[in-house]
Amino acid sequence: MNILVIGSGGREHAIVWKLRQSAAVENLWCAPGNGGIAQHAQCFPLDLSNAAAAADLAASLGADLTIVGPELPLALGVVNEFSRRGLPILGPAREAARLEGSKIFSKQFMGRHAIPTASVYGICESAAEARKALKKADWPVVIKADGLCAGKGVLVTSSPAEADEFISRLMEKREFGAAGERVLIEEGLAGEELSYIILTDGESFLPMAPTRDHKRAFDNDEGPNTGGMGAYSTGDILPPNLEKTIVDTIVQPTLQGLKSDGLPYRGFLYFGLMLTPEGPKILEYNCRLGDPETEAILLRADFDLAQACAQAANGDLASFNAKWAQGASACVVLASEGYPGNPVVGRQVFGLESVPKNQTTVVFHAGTRVEDGRYYTTGGRFLVVAAKGANLEQSRASVYELLRSIQCDGAFYRTDIGAGEKRNATYREAENFSAKAT
Repeated sequence: MNILVIGSGGREHAIVWKLRQSAAVENLWCAPGNGGIAQHAQCFPLDLSNAAAAADLAASLGADLTIVGPELPLALGVVNEFSRRGLPILGPAREAARLEGSKIFSKQFMGRHAIPTASVYGICESAAEARKALKKADWPVVIKADGLCAGKGVLVTSSPAEADEFISRLMEKREFGAAGERVLIEEGLAGEELSYIILTDGESFLPMAPTRDHKRAFDNDEGPNTGGMGAYSTGDILPPNLEKTIVDTIVQPTLQGLKSDGLPYRGFLYFGLMLTPEGPKILEYNCRLGDPETEAILLRADFDLAQACAQAANGDLASFNAKWAQGASACVVLASEGYPGNPVVGRQVFGLESVPKNQTTVVFHAGTRVEDGRYYTTGGRFLVVAAKGANLEQSRASVYELLRSIQCDGAFYRTDIGAGEKRNATYREAENFSAKAT
């Protein structure tokens, strides 16, 4: 196979890294890619908002399959453009990608198909309407910009003043442009978050290894929301009875709902879940692999990713059997000074020559460029250091040991990724949770 990957972040580096291990892959390209991806694939410039340019590139390369990494091209209809031209691609069309592209559309979809989720206080088209809805809400609340905001358009708060400020930023100052023209205000759920991701051909689906990410910028879940500061994966996260509940009450109803609504779906589908005392509820959909969850997931993948993606794109996933490495994996994001608000970029990254060349400890590039053999930052999250091991403690130790050898002026990372898993495992096994979840 000749495969083109669209995207430029840590998720796309992990995808390319895994695809390169497939004996079935002959040529591997990425557009636009980054400094680290260029180690594994030939990179081409691409404006991710230009669907026609992406299709032109795939056609000129003779790609047998294109895999879309980020959400923006999907929301803008890159799959529609490829399909119109008869070019093979893995991902949902624009209409189905509204599950991620519009929080309000997604919430209405959940309600229409009786998928357990948080209660809605208001769907608001003005700041005045939003403030009125907040007066009737129970706290904490969740405020979501309707459109795509790169993981920064959601606020969970118990502070009326903080909520009012966020409404102002979205709807009056218009910090996120059209994405904040409408907002969704909903109940704040209590519990433990879980990322459950599947690969589907629209009928059958292949579950990815379960993961949990950390959204807040700083240790102890403090600071602003980000696109994700680290993630971990271990089988202990998801007991079999809980996974069955998730599949029966959320995953299958979602796939059936897409079919009944006339929204064919082939690609990765991310379920952001809250494990509440009443059982799992969905917080959000993403129409692609999560980031940084992908970096943890693919370290544990013991199967041919290229073949799985090809079969999903061809509507033939039922016969595919995925295997997962035992143990655990973890990854930690190295972020630029000022992230997530105003990250400082262009700084040199040192110490990458010390990264071991193996399949158990990997540094994925999320926002770098290479010049004369030197790496420089180009984004807020610029590296994702990942490792797998016999257990989570071993994986975390490998990640943090490697992080100590990488330097970049002003950069920071969280030191507590995966640190609370033992406590969380106790919570999952608590009698009051298990009884209601099953």
